[in-house]
Amino acid sequence: MPILDLSIDTLLTTTRSVRKRLDLSRPVEPGVIDECLELALQAPTASNSQSWHFVVVTDPHQRQALATIYRKGAERYRELMTPVYQKRAAASEQEARTVAGLLDSGQYLIDHLHEVPVHVIPCIQGRTDHLPIVAQSGTWGSIMPAAWIPS
Repeated sequence: MPILDLSIDTLLTTTRSVRKRLDLSRPVEPGVIDECLELALQAPTASNSQSWHFVVVTDPHQRQALATIYRKGAERYRELMTPVYQKRAAASEQEARTVAGLLDSGQYLIDHLHEVPVHVIPCIQGRTDHLPIVAQSGTWGSIMPAAWIPS
């Protein structure tokens, strides 16, 4: 697989879903994971709280277990979204192609998630289900920037 000389800005503004182009058989060095986590820890948080942690999963059995959980959620999501997807697909040939691509890409993730060599799971302390929406947004706003940080 060729390595492209792209700046971070170019990479982030020209690259969409890459899940089908990743080499899932290539191991990820622990130093790369550490560097990514160091960058993630620089992300802003609500009230400067840093009430987060990251779970790094490399064990194949645990990755398979996570993929099984994801698959169950994805199946439920697809059931809920089928009427929406059908309506979108009926709108035009272009939308039908877009929906087909979305479904195909999503299925690829479901089928191959267990092969991803490292799963980094962002976690935040506490629960949000009892909080008002404004407090929930602060909580989720404290972890999402860290989860998105590119490396």
